[in-house]
Amino acid sequence: MEDESYKERKVITIGVVSELTGLTERQIRYYEDRKLIFPERSARGNRKYSFADVERLIDIANKREDGVTTKEIKQEMESKSRKEDRKIRKQMLRGQINARFGVQKD
Repeated sequence: MEDESYKERKVITIGVVSELTGLTERQIRYYEDRKLIFPERSARGNRKYSFADVERLIDIANKREDGVTTKEIKQEMESKSRKEDRKIRKQMLRGQINARFGVQKD
């Protein structure tokens, strides 16, 4: 899981993200306005992105090139998030049931 925390750390400036993705800073801000990415802000108000954000932006750019709208991309992201939430809740419930009834995995 250490790899995940590394990918999620918001440490990259918008200029570097622009270089890495080939997107303009304006495009990156637009995707933020559309609620497709969520950078953090430094004490001075500068946007900070993670490697996961860079990957997401590349995915967004590829989908946009294929003609997918930002609205469709957002709907897809929300659908994936709901599916992940359901999966996590199901795993938690299974764990609680197993703990309650002493069921152990082999």
